[in-house]
Amino acid sequence: MTQSTPDAWAGPVATGEEATVPLPAAAGGGPVSHAIFRLARLHRMFAGQLLRRIGLHPGQELVMMHLWELGAQRQADLVRLMDSDAATMTRTVRRLEQAGFVRRRPSPTDKRASLIEPTVASHALRRQVEQIWTQLEDISTAGMTDDERTVALRTLERLEQNLVQAAAQPADADEEG
Repeated sequence: MTQSTPDAWAGPVATGEEATVPLPAAAGGGPVSHAIFRLARLHRMFAGQLLRRIGLHPGQELVMMHLWELGAQRQADLVRLMDSDAATMTRTVRRLEQAGFVRRRPSPTDKRASLIEPTVASHALRRQVEQIWTQLEDISTAGMTDDERTVALRTLERLEQNLVQAAAQPADADEEG
C-alpha cells in the first residue's frame, strides 16, 4: 500500500489515463470499489448537468422511461421497477407532478391505489431524454472500440450481479466465513 501524503490531496490528477482523484491509503484494499464510486459520482454529475437543461434531475428520467414504455403504473410498481424505496419515489413523483410531467389518476381495479401516468408534456421530453442518454454514452465510452464497450458492459453487469447476490445473502452469512 502506498502512503497518503498531503501533496497527494493537493488537487485532482488529470493526466492521461490516471484517476482524477487519488486513491487514499485507507481505500487501498478496494481500488475497484473506489473507481466505481468515482465513476458513478462523475456520471451522475454530468447526467445532472445535461438533464437540468430540460427540467429533470438524475433518476427522474428513468421513471419517465418506464412510464413511456409501460404506461400508467402504481407507485409501488415504480418502486419495484426502479429498485427504489417508497420515500424516494414519493418525492420523485411529486416533483414530476409539480413539473407537469406526470399526473395521478385513480386505479380502476384498486380503490386504494392511484396510477402515475405520463402527461402529453412529458412525451415532448422523450426525444430529448433519448438524445441526452446517447450523448452521455458517447462521452462515457469515447475512444473505446466496440469490443471494449462490450467488455466494459459485461464487466459492469458482472459487478452488479455480484452485489445483487451479496445483498440477497443473510447478514450473518458474512460473519461465518
